[in-house]
Amino acid sequence: MKGLFILLMACSLAFGAFAQQPRALTIEECVLIAIENNLNIKRGKLNLENSKATLLQARAAQLPNANVTASYGRNWGRSIDPTTNDFITQRISSSGLGGNSSVTLFNGMQLINSVRQSRVNLEASKYDLEKAVNDVTLGIATIYLNVIFNRELVENAQYQLESSQQQLERTKKLVELGSLPRSRELELVSQVATNEVNVINQQNSLDLAFLDLKQAMLIPASENIDIVVPEIELAAASDLGINPQGLYEIAEEAQPEIKSADLGVESAQLGLKIASGAQLPSLGLGGGFSTNYSDAFDQRPVINSDAPVVYEPTGAVTASGEDVLAPNPSIDYVDFGFADQYEENLSWRLGVQLSIPIFNGLNTHTSIQRSKINLQQAEITAIETRNTLRQQIETAYTNALAASKSYEASTRQVEALEETFRSVENQYNLGAANFTDYQVASNNLFGARSDLVRAKYDYIFKLKILDFYQGKPITLDQ
Repeated sequence: MKGLFILLMACSLAFGAFAQQPRALTIEECVLIAIENNLNIKRGKLNLENSKATLLQARAAQLPNANVTASYGRNWGRSIDPTTNDFITQRISSSGLGGNSSVTLFNGMQLINSVRQSRVNLEASKYDLEKAVNDVTLGIATIYLNVIFNRELVENAQYQLESSQQQLERTKKLVELGSLPRSRELELVSQVATNEVNVINQQNSLDLAFLDLKQAMLIPASENIDIVVPEIELAAASDLGINPQGLYEIAEEAQPEIKSADLGVESAQLGLKIASGAQLPSLGLGGGFSTNYSDAFDQRPVINSDAPVVYEPTGAVTASGEDVLAPNPSIDYVDFGFADQYEENLSWRLGVQLSIPIFNGLNTHTSIQRSKINLQQAEITAIETRNTLRQQIETAYTNALAASKSYEASTRQVEALEETFRSVENQYNLGAANFTDYQVASNNLFGARSDLVRAKYDYIFKLKILDFYQGKPITLDQ
């Protein structure tokens, strides 16, 4: 039983450790999660669906419309029989059925241009959604690299702490042997404590960077995640392989905000055509039908052709004094029900309508003026978008060159300070250098390594920005 208990406890602990393992995410996985959860992207998808609905409505407006109406009512007192238009004073029930349809044959190309404008707006919505995805992707890449950057700072601080701890252990042994004074040990104890504080501070910065990443992906802060750190090879400054003008020409074709701005101009041009079309005559074709029923007329008289014809005096007499007779046929009443009345009262109509605009309170004129202003604003927006893109690219290119130079200089600085620290450390161990010299060399090396890490990931990010403007997917794989 004891062995079984130990086995169960071991399995439980193993399962718990497995359950607590953080989920390692690549930058591509982080981007996908952020895209799925981002509210701006969801809003962009809804705008896209709205544009699709608007296009469908614009296309349907070209089709004929059709409506059917039905009515039923009861009347008391003096009223008009809807089937005969005669005045009656009895209670009646009546019903009616009607329908109409119309189609616009021509209205100054407004319907056609509305379809074109809706199609252009739909394409612009697609590019706006793509822009939102790009913004999220770029933001996640920035935060992801910041996490890697802070992780390396933690490793750098831990390396310095381990170096100080090893130095402290060696010094303790020498103090115990009497080779070094007690003050040497106390100085290193202080240095180790300082390095421990640096590790804690860097770890706090790393935790905050992870929190920023979780918040950017809109996942709970309690979710346990980690990141996959790929091996990244950096190119030298001379290997950027493109100049700002060439980069701008590529970006102008690749970036969705440029395409969206151009489509905005096209949409405004179509809007002006729609507004101008209201100045032209419009031609429409329409038709319909109607019928009705009334219970006041549900019996109708008919001549009984089988009955003998009876001649009765009319009250007039001939010149000889004889009565004038007239035939008085036999009348029967037959049912004139719902279906019969609807069939007999059915009427059709068909017509063409021409409308010529003359004056409508300057509504058309004002609409045209607004459309012209909207077109000018769209053209300004397109120019502004291109200017902004050009400036961003020029800045990004300059920053990439500067980051490359900073990275190269930091690399050389670390190499030199590593040699300096090794030399001072050896002298300190031999008693030829004091603690101040050792501490200064150690802190200089730690600061240089931190600067190198910062320069490295700043350069990586600047290179990714250049890739982004060229329409390349943002990835850390080389």
